[in-house]
Amino acid sequence: MDKEQKVIRKLRAILSADVKGYSLLMTNDELTTIKTLKKYRIIMSEIIKDHSGRVVDALGDNMLAEFSSAVEAVQCSMEIQNELKARNADLLEDKRLEFRIGVNVGDVVQDGDSLYGEGVNIAARIEGLADSGGICISRNAYDHIKNKMKIGCEYIGEHTVKNIKDPVRVYKVLMDPKSAEKRLKEESKPFTKKIQIKKWLRITAAIILILSALLAGIYWKYIYLPAPAGIDPDSKLEFNLPKGPSIAVLPFVNMSKDPEQEYFCDGITENIIATLAQTQLLLVIARNSTFAYKNKPINIQQIGQELNVEYVIEGSIQKSNDLIRIVIQLIDTDSGLHIWSERYDREFKDIFNLQDEITLEILKAVGIKLKGLGGDKSLFEGVTDISSFIKIVKVRHYYENPTKEGYASALKNAKEIIVSNPEYLHRYDLLAVVYLTGISLDPLQSSIKRLLLASEAVKKSLSLDENNYLAYQLLGWIFFNKKEFDKGITAYKKSLVLNPTSADAYSAIGFALNCNDNPSEALERMKIAFRLNPDPPAIYLDTLGWSYSGVGQHEKAIETYKTLLRRKPNYWSAYLMLTYSYISIGQEENAKTAVKKLLILVPDYSITKFKKFTFIKKNREVRLEGVAIALRKAGLPE
Repeated sequence: MDKEQKVIRKLRAILSADVKGYSLLMTNDELTTIKTLKKYRIIMSEIIKDHSGRVVDALGDNMLAEFSSAVEAVQCSMEIQNELKARNADLLEDKRLEFRIGVNVGDVVQDGDSLYGEGVNIAARIEGLADSGGICISRNAYDHIKNKMKIGCEYIGEHTVKNIKDPVRVYKVLMDPKSAEKRLKEESKPFTKKIQIKKWLRITAAIILILSALLAGIYWKYIYLPAPAGIDPDSKLEFNLPKGPSIAVLPFVNMSKDPEQEYFCDGITENIIATLAQTQLLLVIARNSTFAYKNKPINIQQIGQELNVEYVIEGSIQKSNDLIRIVIQLIDTDSGLHIWSERYDREFKDIFNLQDEITLEILKAVGIKLKGLGGDKSLFEGVTDISSFIKIVKVRHYYENPTKEGYASALKNAKEIIVSNPEYLHRYDLLAVVYLTGISLDPLQSSIKRLLLASEAVKKSLSLDENNYLAYQLLGWIFFNKKEFDKGITAYKKSLVLNPTSADAYSAIGFALNCNDNPSEALERMKIAFRLNPDPPAIYLDTLGWSYSGVGQHEKAIETYKTLLRRKPNYWSAYLMLTYSYISIGQEENAKTAVKKLLILVPDYSITKFKKFTFIKKNREVRLEGVAIALRKAGLPE
């Protein structure tokens, strides 16, 4: 192995820190927040240096440091929190920067001055479990310090964290000096007698066999769902995008001091986007793209160019007791001129009628003459109270950023919506979304159960309204999880018949077409998805790159995957088809670099695992071996 390719591994104590509520602080007072952050960074860097540590990285509100000793890392963390607590005491409450810190001891990979690997990832993940001004440490770190430091620790359980295979045991450091040497909620001791271990292993194995048989029977009896009738999954279903004006609705600004109102403002924005799109009279840009501008300086003409739209809607919301004020403007992106603006002062109870009124005024302002809204029902239609409205938005936020910790809260919100809003059309759709998103968060045992529960929820939703386009999208998602791609395509096509402007449906069909070895049609679907959602989630880029490589446009595939990895550096699966495209055009050194980066993110990845877990279905063996040859040539182990 030459010098440039040598991987340097070492055991290090890693400290990861970030500011709780940083985005809100920046929204409220950007200049003061930046000034305070710079000051605190200097303080933290000096304390890290005093404890023989090194600052590895400091991007945004994050700070990453390494130490040769776990004791030094934890002592440093406590000193940082105590120092910042004293300095925060002199600031107004809404100006304080309170850091959360995570500490882990583990194996890391050094690349220049940067560090990568599971040792770093675990520290970053458990940091999010800490309270404001608090510290969480992993079991590895705890084992290094428990007999060397007089500090209190509380065991807070095993946590499954993103991109880490095994659950992480986490301890909370008790900052109060009176808690020194306390050990709260210690982990239970394992059995030590071999006979007990063997006994429990036999019992456990028997239980697993019985439950597996029972679950399998339930699975095949109840989870079977017929595909929608009247649609051929192999036929080419054509849809025309709306020919009317194009428009983007930017996130409404929360003018209240209550951060909880952020959910309400986001919900109002989403509902206006949904209602405009459902008229099918405008080409409305998806919320993922417009929400990328949230809390950022606004240049209307630049946004018009980036999203390729003629008009932009922006607005603000202010709530005071039972009254609400909404200010809204419609702006021409070419000239930057205001076409229409209005201020609405209403009672809070009238908010849903007001949203329809605003939508109607927008359509009139861009020259659309309506005979009535009609069409599909709004995502929020039938919601009877503001509390449920906010819960719906919270479930949507969970869907976009799923975590194991967020699953329980999202499930609770979805179930409460069903009880409190029996007339709400999409109540069971939300429940299905939570179950389906949760499948990737837990081991296989939970996946079958959640797929079953999601199927039941979708059945109930379709029994309420057989023209519910969202339920058909979820049905397609269920079929994809079962690797029944033809049925999945049929369900998503049915969804598009009912709602031709769904970017997610086009993207999902593109994914399934790639699985079924039809990349040329997949590419057509993805181009429409990108037109509807110009700033899409990572899965869109992954599917687009796969489509380009499938039709032999490897240069475009490479650029697409590079864009994806700039946005999501830890999106490890992108390196697979990136490697394939590099090898296909003779760039072997770049392919080897891609595999090297893949192995940094997933050290035990192999060609065997690629073949086992890929979604490729049609012509599977031939296609798998074609990619495997490229991966093997680039250095991926068998």
